[in-house]
Amino acid sequence: MPRVLVALLLAGLALATTATGADDWPTFRGADRTGISKEKGLLKEWPADGPPLAWKAEGFGKGYSSVSVLGDKVFTMGDIEDGCYLFALGRAKGEKVWQLKLGDTGGGGGYKGPRCTPSTDGELVFALTHNGDLVAASVKDGKEVWRKSMKKDFGGSSGGWSYTESPLIDGANLIVTPGGSKATMAALEKKTGNTVWSGVVTKGDTAGYSSVVIADFGGTKQYVQLMANGLVSFDAKTGQMLWRYGTDRERFGSNTANIPTPIISGEYVFATAGYGRGGALLKVTKDGDTFAVEEVYWNKALNNKHGGVILVGDKLYGDSDSNGNLWCAEFKTGKVLWTRRGVKGAKGSDGSGSASLTYADGKLYIRYSNGVVVLADATADKYTEISSFKVPNGKNDTWAHPVVVGGKLYVRELDVLWCHDVAAK
Repeated sequence: MPRVLVALLLAGLALATTATGADDWPTFRGADRTGISKEKGLLKEWPADGPPLAWKAEGFGKGYSSVSVLGDKVFTMGDIEDGCYLFALGRAKGEKVWQLKLGDTGGGGGYKGPRCTPSTDGELVFALTHNGDLVAASVKDGKEVWRKSMKKDFGGSSGGWSYTESPLIDGANLIVTPGGSKATMAALEKKTGNTVWSGVVTKGDTAGYSSVVIADFGGTKQYVQLMANGLVSFDAKTGQMLWRYGTDRERFGSNTANIPTPIISGEYVFATAGYGRGGALLKVTKDGDTFAVEEVYWNKALNNKHGGVILVGDKLYGDSDSNGNLWCAEFKTGKVLWTRRGVKGAKGSDGSGSASLTYADGKLYIRYSNGVVVLADATADKYTEISSFKVPNGKNDTWAHPVVVGGKLYVRELDVLWCHDVAAK
């Protein structure tokens, strides 16, 4: 085939994949998995009953999936009567464009429905069920392209609350964490599902409930993941395990559940877990062919269960375990600057339970598990609520993280997805 024709074909394939921009949120916690939105020009406060409702969509069943947003579509997951499904909605009006059955219903620990938030590159969308069914589907029409089983194909092992991670798209590959001793982490060709490499933790480790993030330590690209028994890093090119931290019971080892996504900043990584454990700041350096992990601090006050922690400038914001008692701390020292405990909201909000966070245009968007959504100042001096509203069908133990992108606030609450207009007029 002539080289010019090959070049044109490759260019066409590149254009077929929608480019990710500031108006997109293609995976869990955004394109860079920080929970930080690039949005500007948003409302500085909300009306008493909340920001205007752009649209409401129903029929997603049970589950804890948030949303991914790219191009003209929104993606989420849920268990309906006959199975676990992946859904595509129109971004403008919220109408269902297609739905694809991924596997059986279920979910361990008494919590039914999928936990994964789909990941998309604009051409394919990837979803992982609670049972470990990993499926790639066409964004255009929802047709299944390939599938793998974390358990059958990789000998995977998950915790009691089932598989939870949101797959990581990195260039031509898809990164997942089957767990176990055969393929603790795996890189797959995203177009085919074929294995590029599988990396193992010595003696294995069970998949936790976190999602992989990318780091560059000492000039080596790495995939960092919080497993069931510690923080681990694999070489992005070869799949070799590079370092591991926190395997004893005083850190992340043998915990009930390790859930939050790690935060990477330069040569540092911050990782935390709930159930009374705590948070650690680590400095990762390279010495020859090996890596050294220095614990800068461990602070039990910086624990977090499943609401996630975000880094804004040099300040960390998170929820104490899952109590709804937010904290702000210095990233480099771990010093707690304030907590929400005992502070009444300016609007008298009664937000309680696990607080899921995102950040946009200078503000914290906080979704409490009882359905209260709060707009708060992202400051280091104190917890200050500006506005709040209650999601109409809000109930306890609904933990999907809020998403702010394209001038919209997305809140998934059980069977319903609410889309609010938060752009300033």
